[in-house]
Amino acid sequence: MTAAAPAFRWRTAAVAIYGPSIVFAIGEGAVLPMIPHIAEDLGATLAFAGLIVAVVTIGELLGTLPAGWLLPRIGERLAMILASVLALVGSTIAFFAPNPILLAVGVLFIGVAGSIFQIARQAFLTVYVPLSHRARALSTLGGTLRFGLSVGPLIIAAIIAAGGGPTASFILQGVAAVGIIVLLLCLKDPQHTMAAMDAEQTERIEAVQRPEGMLATFRRNRRVLGTIGVGAAALSALRQSRQMILPLWAVAIGLSPDSTALIIGIAGFIDFALFYTGGWVMDRFGRMWIVMPVTIGLSIGHILLAVTGLLPWPVVWFAIMAGVLSVANGLGSGVLMTLSADLAEPENPAPFLAIWRLLQGLGGAAAPLIISGVTAIASLPIAAVTIGVLGLGGAWIFGTSLRRYDPRAATGAPGADGPAEAKPA
Repeated sequence: MTAAAPAFRWRTAAVAIYGPSIVFAIGEGAVLPMIPHIAEDLGATLAFAGLIVAVVTIGELLGTLPAGWLLPRIGERLAMILASVLALVGSTIAFFAPNPILLAVGVLFIGVAGSIFQIARQAFLTVYVPLSHRARALSTLGGTLRFGLSVGPLIIAAIIAAGGGPTASFILQGVAAVGIIVLLLCLKDPQHTMAAMDAEQTERIEAVQRPEGMLATFRRNRRVLGTIGVGAAALSALRQSRQMILPLWAVAIGLSPDSTALIIGIAGFIDFALFYTGGWVMDRFGRMWIVMPVTIGLSIGHILLAVTGLLPWPVVWFAIMAGVLSVANGLGSGVLMTLSADLAEPENPAPFLAIWRLLQGLGGAAAPLIISGVTAIASLPIAAVTIGVLGLGGAWIFGTSLRRYDPRAATGAPGADGPAEAKPA
């Protein structure tokens, strides 16, 4: 397949490709900032509330390998419908939860649903999008997620201001899940709107339907997973920590639920506004030009957030740091999805993407557990510094390993990071 030939018609397929992702993210965005407040209302301590937030990531972790096995067998559309059903079940359990334990059970279902949904959508784009447009396509996917994650908190903030409670976020997510099922059943499958494909592209798509073992995929890719995959886990930890530590910080400084949702929602729009910029830079100059600033920026942002605990006007500094972390995160929209798409076998990406997501999930699951543990033992600011230092370690791994695998270097793109090595077996 030539780099100049687009793998699908962007305009005709955009709604079917990105619409369900936006709706899913709106529901998730409404829930995430409210979990600490709901847990606290049910009698949980601040540390235990953080642990319940961590259950979202644990659920994503548990859903990765089943998603990699399931996707080649049932297809991405049915996988996303299954994910939406699981999200509906989880939001129902969480809404009626009488105690923090059942709340955690519902949140676990939501995490599993998110993992299956995102792997399904990413695998589709990995197969159909050529390298020349890959980072922009996946950054756009990341941008739709950010859009939903910023709209969701604003919607729930308005509901709370109108007299509702934080648990209304689970109703919103349930409605979003039903909406996704309707969209997936009613919209034309984007595969049917693809442009004419050459023989190579057709062979790749047919190969996706041939399931392959996860263990064999891991063995072939153990070297790259042991280097860049570990860096991806560190970056995932930073991102998951950001989603957790900001709501916890808001609770710690006494910020109301509606104000928390409003500030996080506005920061989410900053995050969303930068999504295409990062994709364009990665396609034009190489992955290193985004992955390093994002990893370092999020690491330093966590450390600076801890410093603001020593300053006056905590609400003002909370809003500023939410914006700073959103800028760093927004530039990296889709960066980990792009790296995994670059490194996956083009003929059958789902198993590799699932293993990659497992590493991301391990990093993401570790961050909330670290934050909860360090907060219980020491304090929330020390937890923020701990995550920031771990993130700097991830930046070092990227800096020493990523150049060899950047596909833009092999294409002779301007500003590429140097000669790229073939992916090791």
